[in-house]
Amino acid sequence: MTVRQTQLIGLLGGMSWESSALYYRLINEATHRRLGGHHNARSLMFTLDFDELNDLAARGEWERVAEVITKAARHLEAGGAAFAMMTAVTAHYVADKVAEAIKIPLLHIADPTGKSLQAAGHQRVGLLGTRYTMELGFLAERLQRQFGIEVLVPPEEERTALHRIIIDELTLGIVKPESRAELLQLANGLEARGADAIVVACTELPLLVAMEDYPMPGYDVVRLHAEAAVELALAGAPSQDERG
Repeated sequence: MTVRQTQLIGLLGGMSWESSALYYRLINEATHRRLGGHHNARSLMFTLDFDELNDLAARGEWERVAEVITKAARHLEAGGAAFAMMTAVTAHYVADKVAEAIKIPLLHIADPTGKSLQAAGHQRVGLLGTRYTMELGFLAERLQRQFGIEVLVPPEEERTALHRIIIDELTLGIVKPESRAELLQLANGLEARGADAIVVACTELPLLVAMEDYPMPGYDVVRLHAEAAVELALAGAPSQDERG
C-alpha cells in the first residue's frame, strides 16, 4: 500500500526566518519518521518580513499585525493549503482574529502542548518565551481555559532580560553561554515557585537549552506543534508501522 500525505500544510513563516527554518526541519523529520523512504512533507510557506512585524508589535499595533498575517494566510488558502499554522509563538496573540478571517482551519500552538501536559498529569507549569508571550496571556489563558493548567511566569525584570536574549541574540543566530546560564536560572526560579514542568514557548529558545537540560520536564511547544501538523496532514493515512 502506498501511503500519501492527504492534506497540504500551509506555513506562515518569517517570524523569524530562523524559526521558520526550524519548523520546516521538524515537520519534514516527523513526516519521514512516519512514512520512511524518501518522504518529506508537502507544504506551502508564505514568508513575511519579521522586521515589519516586530516593529508593529513593539508599538502595540496588533490589529495591523493581524491584518498582515491574515493576508498571508489567504495566499496559503488560495494556494490549496488544507490548514494553516504560524511558525512562531508570539504571533498567536492574534490567532483568533486570523482564524476568523480565513476559511481553512488554523492549528493553534497551545493545543498540542495542552494535550501533552494534561496527559502527563501536570497542573502547574512555568512559561518561558518572549515578553509578549509571557505577559499578554494568550497562551496561558488558553491552557487554563481548555486544559485546566495553571501557568507561572518569571518576575518582570527576568521577563525583560529573557525577551532581550530572544530578540537581540537568538533571532539573529547568536548563542551565548551566559544567556544559557541565565535561562536555566529562570527555570530554577519557576520550579521553586511550584512549577512541575517548563513550557518552552519560543521557537528560538531550544537553540539555547535542550529540553533534557531543564531542572524539570520540558515541553517544546514548537516541536509539539510541528508534530501535530504532520498528524493532521496524514489524517486517514496509515503510519509506517501500520503498513502490511
